[in-house]
Amino acid sequence: MTDKFILWLAGVFVLITAALFLLQQWLLQSLGAHFEVLVAGNIVMALITLISYSMNRKGMAAANPNVFVRSVYASTLSKLMLCAVGIIAYVLLNRQRVSKSTIFLLLFFYLVYTVFETIHLYRVMIKQKKS
Repeated sequence: MTDKFILWLAGVFVLITAALFLLQQWLLQSLGAHFEVLVAGNIVMALITLISYSMNRKGMAAANPNVFVRSVYASTLSKLMLCAVGIIAYVLLNRQRVSKSTIFLLLFFYLVYTVFETIHLYRVMIKQKKS
């Protein structure tokens, strides 16, 4: 990865983590969210996004354009499925105290990281077309 994606990903990760720590009391008291689950979800989504991005960059370098399309579909679907598995595990482990706000925040993390990755891949693709 010759571009600055890792630095941008680290920046997004740090921003979300800082927001979680700054809003920790509000998340716990007002929303009843599970802070540890949110932090773990943020870490997992950042790692999945890094793996997904590298898979998409390899697909972008392939001679066949269908390889890139398949890699985008596969990475998006795998991220969504891993997020769903994580949410299901959370619900099964915390049946008595499931927090809907925690689930929605985890899905928000998925959305943020997916949009971030897509925008960055689009910029890389535009740069490659210009060269």
